[in-house]
Amino acid sequence: MTETTNAATDAPEEPTGTDEFACRTCGRTFPTDRLRILHRGVRHPADVTEAERESYREAYLEEEAEIRSFRIRALGVLVLLYFGFLIVYALIA
Repeated sequence: MTETTNAATDAPEEPTGTDEFACRTCGRTFPTDRLRILHRGVRHPADVTEAERESYREAYLEEEAEIRSFRIRALGVLVLLYFGFLIVYALIA
């Protein structure tokens, strides 16, 4: 029997692409550009350019809206659970 080798499996692994979202100041990498922008705005505010500052403001407002939406949905679920258990208890007791 002869062994066959696949050139694709012997090749070194290629970078996953996270290097393109690395912080210029500290070198930390991020999975998305949005997270890198938020990091630079919070951790390195003196080093950001005006364009990055505007991107940070937009990303911050988007993040704030997402958190507010999550809080409202979580509160709704808690209220439904509370009244659901209250009704179940009233029916059983």
